[in-house]
Amino acid sequence: MSNELMSKKDLVIIDNGGANIASVLFAFERLGQNAVLTDNPGQIKKASHVILPGVGAAADAVQTLQAKDGLIDCIRSLTQPVLGICLGMQLLFTRSAEGDVDMLNIIDGAVTKFMPAPDLSIPHMGWNNVSKSRNHALLNGIDEDSYFYFVHSYRADTGAHTIGQCNYNGAFTAVTAQDNVMGCQFHPERSGKNGAKLLENFLSL
Repeated sequence: MSNELMSKKDLVIIDNGGANIASVLFAFERLGQNAVLTDNPGQIKKASHVILPGVGAAADAVQTLQAKDGLIDCIRSLTQPVLGICLGMQLLFTRSAEGDVDMLNIIDGAVTKFMPAPDLSIPHMGWNNVSKSRNHALLNGIDEDSYFYFVHSYRADTGAHTIGQCNYNGAFTAVTAQDNVMGCQFHPERSGKNGAKLLENFLSL
């Protein structure tokens, strides 16, 4: 996608206090795309594309969203392309074992803690490969078993929503998509050319 085309996107990043917001903003700047950081439901609804970031604990993230008037209902009602990143992806699911908290319930599924195993550290941190579960435009031009950068202690189960999965003491959802809502467990803003390609694909939707 050309920078000229990307500049026409009205991209919004939801201001939910996520620690990765600055790096996500810079990642889109590298693609020539400006983004607006806001927690205003009216502005979010008018955007062409929406990013839901997130780093930290699930219960804290939900509490932050609940404290912002109308924000949760706004996110649930969005019809434009939405991309959750890291904890932002987990927030899209039904419930998380991290704090035993209800999430946004946009995608039916559970988020559970990694089970300990010999020679596997928790959190799952560093580069790991992602295999495609089914074709989806978000993964166009990204090779099978490409590597992305992960940092997380909880993981979403695989299901019909899974378009990319990773294995770390069992398979988990690395990339999810259901209708207009998508998410990636890894950090595309820290995943080099593969992460940049995913973000470019998202902007092309």
